[in-house]
Amino acid sequence: MALKATVFKVSIQIADMDRGYYNDHQLTLAQHPSETDERMMVRLLAFAMNASESLAFSKGMCVEDEPELWDKTLSGEIDLWVEFGQSDEKWLRKACGRSKQVLLITYGGRSVPIWWKQNEAAFERYDNLTVINIPEDAVKAMGLLVGKNMALQINICEGQIWISDDNDSVLVEPELLKGEL
Repeated sequence: MALKATVFKVSIQIADMDRGYYNDHQLTLAQHPSETDERMMVRLLAFAMNASESLAFSKGMCVEDEPELWDKTLSGEIDLWVEFGQSDEKWLRKACGRSKQVLLITYGGRSVPIWWKQNEAAFERYDNLTVINIPEDAVKAMGLLVGKNMALQINICEGQIWISDDNDSVLVEPELLKGEL
């Protein structure tokens, strides 16, 4: 019998002073059976960092031709394609060709610098690609905030991101590897 996704209800209040975006969002996140709590929180962080009325999670990890998170225009063009992990150049080439802007968020701890050194030169040709790394300690701390029903406040100011619930706060300082935040 196949394992089913775990469903999380998330209420987030976003105050992004860097972009001038202030809004509340009610989200339903499906966590794939193979996905860790930490990875799911990285997806939620990516949503907060790029939040808009049209930003949405796609059908998920199971669909090969779509990103997990994207922002599409009313005419169906992809403005933002968000990928997670240590993607290969072939996949990012495809994403960069289909979208106005591509954001790759890495979060793999000590393996990220090795992966980056191997791929940096190949990624330089893509002007619409931004790559950021979320430090391992922040990823672990975000994983501790996970609950079936989450109410989070996310404040973004001068590149720093504070994620808080009623009991704890986590500081996330994304590291820019390529492009602009």
